[in-house]
Amino acid sequence: MQEVTGSNPVFPTSCHIMKQIYLPDGKSIEVQGKKTFGDVIAEFNPTLAKKALAVKYNGRKLDLSATIEESGQLEVLTFESEEGKELFWHSAAHILAQAVKRLYPDAKFDDGPPLKNGPGNFFYDIALSHKITEEDFPAIEAEMEKIVQEDHPVTRRVLSKKEALSYFADRGEIFKTDIISRLPDDAEVSLYRQGEFEDLCRGPHIPSTGKSGVFKITAVAGAYWKGDAANPMLQRVYCLAFPDRKQLKAYLDRLEEAKKRDHRKLGKELELFTFEEEGPGFPFYLAKGTVLFNILTDYIRRECTLRGYEEIRTPIMLSDELWTISGHYENYKENMYFSSIENHGFAIKPMNCPGSNLVYKSKPRSYRDLPLRQAELGTVHRHELSGVLHGLFRVRSFTQDDAHIYCTPDQLEKEIESAIQFTLDVYKKFGFEDVTIFLATRPEKSIGGDNAWELSTTALRLALKNLNIEYKTKEGEGAFYGPKIEFNIKDCLERNWQCGTIQVDFNLPQRFELEYTGSDGKKHRPVMVHRAILGSLERFIGILIEHYEGKFPLWLSPVQIRILTISEEQLGYAQTLQQELRAAGFRTELDDSHEKIGYKIRQWNAQKINYALIIGAKEAASGQVALRARGSELTETMDRQTLLEKLTAELHQ
Repeated sequence: MQEVTGSNPVFPTSCHIMKQIYLPDGKSIEVQGKKTFGDVIAEFNPTLAKKALAVKYNGRKLDLSATIEESGQLEVLTFESEEGKELFWHSAAHILAQAVKRLYPDAKFDDGPPLKNGPGNFFYDIALSHKITEEDFPAIEAEMEKIVQEDHPVTRRVLSKKEALSYFADRGEIFKTDIISRLPDDAEVSLYRQGEFEDLCRGPHIPSTGKSGVFKITAVAGAYWKGDAANPMLQRVYCLAFPDRKQLKAYLDRLEEAKKRDHRKLGKELELFTFEEEGPGFPFYLAKGTVLFNILTDYIRRECTLRGYEEIRTPIMLSDELWTISGHYENYKENMYFSSIENHGFAIKPMNCPGSNLVYKSKPRSYRDLPLRQAELGTVHRHELSGVLHGLFRVRSFTQDDAHIYCTPDQLEKEIESAIQFTLDVYKKFGFEDVTIFLATRPEKSIGGDNAWELSTTALRLALKNLNIEYKTKEGEGAFYGPKIEFNIKDCLERNWQCGTIQVDFNLPQRFELEYTGSDGKKHRPVMVHRAILGSLERFIGILIEHYEGKFPLWLSPVQIRILTISEEQLGYAQTLQQELRAAGFRTELDDSHEKIGYKIRQWNAQKINYALIIGAKEAASGQVALRARGSELTETMDRQTLLEKLTAELHQ
């Protein structure tokens, strides 16, 4: 897994002093003496103790076996919470590794993280002479079940970097020693043991293997170490774990449904996009996919215009100096692509914000110009390792519905509130009304002073409070230049997707020396708000394909109507009808092939087009149409004016 220092810190407070533990419901309990979190939870809530996996104490995740050394705020982590699920799967990965090690003693382990969306809810990368196949899955699962039945306590110990290197080197664990070697020399390294198996890990973990539930291995694939083709190929074993078989079955059912909705499969079948060997990780939009892309961009443009945004476009490649000023060279260089022109260094933009700042600086600004809302549908490029590329969900080139708002400090809260409401309105348009909001705070790798970060974080908190919006906190997961609000939408399969962000930034205006003249005639520094709603359009399109199963609502469909002729005699009428529909703004296709009508209907259904207009001799003679809706076997005959009124009404629902 991953190493960490100080997961379960030792506080200086004496264990003999009375400690006050504050519970989520506002109540508190007093603790004296050397007690663990597991002890205390069992005393005040035995039912909860049975479900407890670990705790979050004063914002830090700790094992149940950790001793309580100071007063603080307690949150018990169970499988019902997202953080509880993550550590449950994190622990299950150790059981998978232990089982593999028992069956194949020469196995060496790299990393085994939990997953939010994938073929399993965790995996482990393994170097092994034996090639694991589906035939091996039952034996590995049986060994995992055996480890659960053995109910080994999970214990933690801490070594120095030197001790940890020696320990794993003696066991030939080259991947673990590589991880440890990159730590500072004074780092402490945590290890977790269960039975005969011990692994490098940050923790926390479930208290014993008996709490691991049931498993199912779902897939095995090749994965280059560190995602680099120059490195050894490892075997990535994907697995599911749940507390009981009922939850496992429910998830497997959703997984089967997800396979039917896979955007890569549907993208090919519906002729939306493709990927080619000549551009790995760079999507090619086909004609219908380009229509879908343009529908989204046209929609977001209209909404921005209604809210006072002006649209800009900035170059895709800019000089090294710009990226040094912005801090990207210091904090993001490994994710960037580079070029040279006349012996001068350039970088292809991974973000749009530096270019937007140059637009802001293109002329003097006054307080009367603020807030200035600059929107940009900017294409960016980021270097992603080949092992993590995944259809439209993870690509190397994508377009963001970006915006940068420049405002005075007094305007900041209102601008954040407006951006929050804008974001929620957009998601509602697509049917995403179950939205979870996070506040991501300052990461370890960041730019700017403490005061700027405190002001930014406070502004985001106040805006959420003013709108009475509940949110969760992601400690240390903000951008390197500022804290952010993250929007997670839930699709029809109850999967969460992180899409929109709102980030407050005092740092880039300082670095770029952005100014405006205030009402006092003096120069002031504006505050910058970074805002994206759809986020990556490529990723959002992938989400939409899977959410709708390719059955887009009428306004969003690349093709809304297909006209089907029964015989060649109806071709003239069908062409006239197509022209009328196109003139009215409807995206229409005509199938005038010599195939039988039954075949044409099946093809129309397979393409998931909203409506078919079946034209035979009767319809051609009367000037009417026979309308059939997607998924229906009923046909409704109507005149062309009624058809236009019906379709127009549906567009505006």
